[in-house]
Amino acid sequence: MPPASGNIFTNIALVAVGGAAGSVARYGLNIAAEKTIGPKFPAGTLAANLLGCLVIGAFLFFIADRAQPSPQVRLLAITGFLGGLTTFSSFGSETIQLFLAGTPGRAIANIAANVICGLSAVWLGYTLAKAAA
Repeated sequence: MPPASGNIFTNIALVAVGGAAGSVARYGLNIAAEKTIGPKFPAGTLAANLLGCLVIGAFLFFIADRAQPSPQVRLLAITGFLGGLTTFSSFGSETIQLFLAGTPGRAIANIAANVICGLSAVWLGYTLAKAAA
């Protein structure tokens, strides 16, 4: 998403407010999932990722096929709220946009890089922290 024009402080405030709301929503989903399903499966994270992907898919439709939401709405809802809820939605949207642009190789590379490198980075961080402890 290109940066929004306008007052930088307003833009930061929109991202911050949306991000705080998204983070609180994620926390609430985690609590609800643990109470409903239990702690043995990260259902709250899955719910946040799926909800974020569903919502960004709807935004993608409006961004690609309908009237553009204002830059302020995009900052508040997409960068802020969905960014606080999950970055998986951004990954999903960017991957679909690569497919829609007719570059499936780039889309598949994006999937592979995010999943393989992301999981590898988590493992590396864990291993380095364990070694340093």
